[in-house]
Amino acid sequence: MRLILGSASPRRAELLAQLGVVPDAICAPEIDETPHRGELPRPYCTRMAVEKLRAVSAADDDLVLCADTTVALGRRILGKPEDAGQAAEFLLALGGRRHNVITAVALRLGGRIWRRDVVTAVKFKRLSDDELNAYLMSGEWHGKAGGYGIQGRAGAFVPWISGSFSAVVGLPLAETALLLAAAGYPLYKDLS
Repeated sequence: MRLILGSASPRRAELLAQLGVVPDAICAPEIDETPHRGELPRPYCTRMAVEKLRAVSAADDDLVLCADTTVALGRRILGKPEDAGQAAEFLLALGGRRHNVITAVALRLGGRIWRRDVVTAVKFKRLSDDELNAYLMSGEWHGKAGGYGIQGRAGAFVPWISGSFSAVVGLPLAETALLLAAAGYPLYKDLS
């Protein structure tokens, strides 16, 4: 069984490697990530993961894995900032508050789809002007939901989480392992 990772995220590939899984191919799907009017963060995140699955071309016997990570401040979806100004807006809005990071994982084999989503509560500290400006200058906010990556410099801005750290990075490992096993992927094949 070939495994195709439908993601351009190097973090997702690194997280899969923690499970001992190296995809046979990586294919970054191109989809419209615009939320529908009034769409709530959790259904939006699941929809994105499934739409990514459908956008990846694969043979019927290929297993395709896609994921989406969404930062939600209440009912507001904080996507990937378009520029440093929007990244600053997101980071200031998150400051001193708790928010949810939702990561949806979806697998497809032929016509069958498995999916799970994981919600992690994250507390973000209020950033000083120096912290904010240094983070924006680092460029780490590029391509990151909510404008930050917990696995990088922004880890210093997060005093508390409740849930899955790997889900906040981009792929919940426990849930991904369960889905891979449910789809018949031989997770621990190299151990025997």
